[in-house]
Amino acid sequence: MLKPSDTWIWYMDEDENSLMLDLGDEMVFKTNLSRKLLVECAMGQNNFTVDDASAFQIYKDQISTLDLSEPRQAELALYCVAAKRFHKPVQPKSWFFDHQNTVFEPEEGELVRLTNQHSAGFFIVLEVGESASLCALVDLEAFNLTSSKGVQFGQSIKVMHDRMASAHLYMTSLEPIALVG
Repeated sequence: MLKPSDTWIWYMDEDENSLMLDLGDEMVFKTNLSRKLLVECAMGQNNFTVDDASAFQIYKDQISTLDLSEPRQAELALYCVAAKRFHKPVQPKSWFFDHQNTVFEPEEGELVRLTNQHSAGFFIVLEVGESASLCALVDLEAFNLTSSKGVQFGQSIKVMHDRMASAHLYMTSLEPIALVG
């Protein structure tokens, strides 16, 4: 798995219209964040910080329980770090999702399940707010918001907590937990 480094540099690539991460050794990672989704400070060069590395570790730990290849896990973890740090503040788009009948308070890095009449899917919580959180889709298959609009792998969306359910109630691909005692 990819190891974070303080030599990595975030920058906006105008030709690609995307936030990029220079990993050194002539390796560059293209995020899924276009210019219109980015906060102003993302337009310059930014070091990969200790906070970025900490977020990467939180996301990586949860993502490692998913049935994804190592390259896809690294890709998703970097998408998550980029969105947490550089995504413009957005309003929740909760009308796309079914209301849940439970009170749910997610934590950063937690896997949640969202549903609607078109899809059911799993998301990772990137940034927790008082009543809504920024989440990214962890499923390789798109999550259909409507019959013509969807969220792709690694793409983020803000959702009210009353639309979320704990993913652990639904997931079968999580690694087993040893019970001691």
